[in-house]
This record gives sequence, C-alpha cells and structure tokens, in this order.
Amino acid sequence: MPISTPGRRWQPAYKSFKKESLGKKFLIGFEQVVKGPLFGCRQCGNCLLQETAFICPMACPKGLRNGPCGGSTPERCYVDTSRPCIWYKIHERAFKMGREEKLLEVLPPVDWEKVGGETWGDVGAQIKKIGVKKVFSGLVLGKGEGRHETWESVFKPVRQPEWWQGDDRYHAPASVEPVSALERSLRSGRFTVACEIQPPLSMATKKLLENIALVKPFVTAINFTDNASSTPRMSSWACSSLAVQAGAEPVMQIAARDRTRAGLQGEIVGATALGVRNVLCVTGDSAVLAPQPRGRMDINDMDSVQMLWILRRMRDEAHYLDGRELKTPPKFFLGAAASPYASDPRFQALRENKKVNAGAQFFQTNIVYDVERMEVWLNELAKRNVLDKVFILIGVTPLKSAKMAHYMTQVPGVFIPESVIARMDAADASGGAAGAQEEGVTITLEIVEKVRKLQGVHGLHIMPVGWEDVVPRIVTEAGLPLPLGSDAAAGSKKA
Repeated sequence: MPISTPGRRWQPAYKSFKKESLGKKFLIGFEQVVKGPLFGCRQCGNCLLQETAFICPMACPKGLRNGPCGGSTPERCYVDTSRPCIWYKIHERAFKMGREEKLLEVLPPVDWEKVGGETWGDVGAQIKKIGVKKVFSGLVLGKGEGRHETWESVFKPVRQPEWWQGDDRYHAPASVEPVSALERSLRSGRFTVACEIQPPLSMATKKLLENIALVKPFVTAINFTDNASSTPRMSSWACSSLAVQAGAEPVMQIAARDRTRAGLQGEIVGATALGVRNVLCVTGDSAVLAPQPRGRMDINDMDSVQMLWILRRMRDEAHYLDGRELKTPPKFFLGAAASPYASDPRFQALRENKKVNAGAQFFQTNIVYDVERMEVWLNELAKRNVLDKVFILIGVTPLKSAKMAHYMTQVPGVFIPESVIARMDAADASGGAAGAQEEGVTITLEIVEKVRKLQGVHGLHIMPVGWEDVVPRIVTEAGLPLPLGSDAAAGSKKA
C-alpha cells in the first residue's frame, strides 16, 4: 500500500505511447521510484498531488479528477468495495490540513499525450522560463503572499495548460436572457416542476410519445436519462429530439462515462441544432452496475465538472476545447446533478460549489426521502454562498412497493429513513400492492409539502421510474403550479 495514499493502487503504472529520450526515461524512472511507494503514482504525466491533499486521484476507479461521484460514502468505494472512496479521503485530509479551498480549482482532464511520462521535466522547464534566480529568491527569501505567488507561477502553468485554464472562481453565464421554458420559469420565481421519463428499451416510440403527452400539461420540462445504471436504452438525445417534435421541453442528460471530449462537443452542437435547450451533465453510474458483459470500469475520459467547463466555454466564449472558433455557438441552460446524502454534507457542498463555478445553472438532486437531513446539505451550500447562484430542483420518487423501498436503500447516494421503510412494509402487509402504492404516493405528497417551504429550493424533479401515470396525480394533489403558458394553467386560472 502506498505510504501517503489510502487504499491500494488500482492498476500498474502507465507506459508512454511514444519513444522517449534517454534523459526522459531517467526522469520517468526516478519519479516512479520516488512517487510510486509514496503516492501509488501511476505515471499519468498530469500530476495534481498538491491540489488533492497529496492523495493521488488516479486511485479513483472512475479516474475522477475533480471530486467524488454521487455514490461517495465514508465507508467504501461503491465500484470497488474492498477499499475506501479515494475522494472522501482527499476531502477528509484537505479539511484537516486547512487546504479545502484548493479543491475548488477546476482541474483538467488527462492529456493522454503525456501519459506514461513524468511531471518534473515540465516543472523544470517552467522554472527555466521564469528564471532560476527569480524562483530561488522568491521561494527562499520571499515571505507570505510573495512566496505563494512564486510557487504558483511555477506549478499553475503545469497543472493548468493553455487549452484548459481552469480556476476556482464563479463564472456567471454571459447572458441572462432565458433560452428555454425551464430557465424562464425558474428565473420568474415560479415553483417549477420537471419530471423524468424512462427511455424505451427498443426503437418503438409509441409508449414514449404517450408518456410525453401525458405529463406535458403538468411539468415544465421532461428529463431523459442517459443509460442509467450503465444499462443501454434509447439515447437521451434521440428521446429529447422526439420530445421537441411533440412540442414538449426536454432536458437532455449527458453521462461522462460514455463520452470522449470530441464526442461531447459534437453531440452538444448537434443536439442544440435540433432544438434541445436544456442539458444536464452527470458523471454517470459505473459499469459495475451494468449487466454482463461489462465495459471498462477503470477510468472516465472526463468527469461532470470538466463537461460543465467545456460546455460553458463553448457557449459563452464561442470556442472548442482545441481553440477553434464557434461562429454560431450553441445555446443551452446548463445543469448538473447534486447528491444531498452522499459523503459528508461539507464535502458535497464543496463539490456542488465547484460545479456552479464551472458553469452549472441548475441542479437536479438525487432522490430525497429525508427532508430534515437534506436541510443540512442546504445549510452547507448557504455557507458557501452558492444558493443565490443556482436553481435547485429536489428529486422525488414515489415508492410503488415495499420491495422497491428496500431496493432503493442499496442505490448509491440514496437514503431512506427506517420510518419510511416501516410504513411501506405495513401498507404492503395490510393492503397488498394497491395499499403500498397508495402509501408511496402519500409519503411523496408529505415530502413535497415540506420541500416547498424550504428557502433555496426552486422546484421539484419527479422521477417516477416507469410509473409515469402517477405524475399528474402528484402535481394535482400537491397543488403544484402548472407550466407557464400551458392550457392546463390557463384553465386553472379561469376556474
């Protein structure tokens, strides 16, 4: 086990993709001898140890370089349960060291041209560029802020290449003019309802279009998942395009798990050309949850924070990641997932803060069954001055059976109180399937009532998990506002 990095190494060190000079080979070997035993170094050639409390993020099975996934827990990694969540450990150490604010910097994805190499050569080149004498005097003779500035002048250009230029600041959208009905509704201050429709397993679209027509009068936007649980279904962009054709407002979900950088940028240009105006970035469930045969589980090309950074810059700065100009940049309302129950609330709040800084304009949270516990997370967001920079839609899922309630306790990032489990068990025992369904709806309505009273909450995201018929009932019985401009809303005003 590496001395400084908790948890064993995920894989052996990478090998270079190209032939290296003798001097370069020496540096690579020397770095491996020193950093291998200390940090479990995998020779990614893109070292971030100083920013991650000296715990190598490449030990994360997903290869995440900007924080934990929504399934993070203090006990273990859900991808490899034999070891701890490496990002939980990074946050834990960073908070103890007083270095937590360093975790806010948006860090770049791996530059695979450097993989198998080392970082010390880049550091040496930067010192030479600045001037050895200047760096020496700044580090040895300098004090306080001056020493820090010298240090950053050496290391920041190494970890933040010209093509990325990440930072730890909030980047407001270049335009506040709403580009979608969802953004318009949220900016108006209206309590806004969105819902999720499960994409079909086949090319048949009849049921999908029926569900869109069913929920359309009751929700402002409809979210289509992107191979949830790493299980293939009709793509989110195809469902979103069909929704646009049906006159509904889609939220297209994009999972980093299945994307390359080129694929992401090309897909967003195509989707917005087809009329999609809401995009939700998620890292995506690990392939460990998928049916066999499973795909790669060891690394993602990007994480959700990096996707937000790339897409925000495409929209607001009108250029691709490689610097090419976008004469007609895509227009979209940019969202991300949030996990109130994953990890420690302080750690998650910092992660959410980072997503907002990177470009997230709205959050759709993971499923909420314990409102009081979720308030702890909201309070941590408030401490970080995040609540006035992002719209929050709270996720709710009506429990259809006691069996479903017990299953949901095993889903990463979901917490169900024992009292809710007991209610579902009792309803199932006394009233069977119908009784359990009624109790599930009752519990959901109670949650909605509590959620609407919370400050910092702007709406609801209903995830019926194949039970789309229940969406109109929840909206109606909870007395939730209907979409702006809808016939149903107009009718309710007249009544």
